[in-house]
Amino acid sequence: MNECILNIYLIINNNFVEEFRAVSYVKGGNDDEKIKHLKNRVNEDFEKAIKFDAPQDKKGNFMTYNKFSKLEKRGRHFELFEDIFSSFDVPEHPLVCVTPVVDGKILNET
Repeated sequence: MNECILNIYLIINNNFVEEFRAVSYVKGGNDDEKIKHLKNRVNEDFEKAIKFDAPQDKKGNFMTYNKFSKLEKRGRHFELFEDIFSSFDVPEHPLVCVTPVVDGKILNET
């Protein structure tokens, strides 16, 4: 079944999540094939990815990666991607590959 899938990047500088980026595809196949496709394109997709604002507190400070990681462990990090999801019109439970980019280095696990 074809569905919209996403490569999402966390841009982390000095331990702060300062930006999100995303690229979408409409792909068929099973989930393993879709994840493999996304992971194989991580480096190539980064430069063409659309930029999105990362969350900031009332003082304009970005969230630390440690705080993001805590949300991720509870399965709540997807709440931070709502702008991305609505921009690409993805299904309710989208298939995504989230890749950190730490101080300019893409951490790709292919």
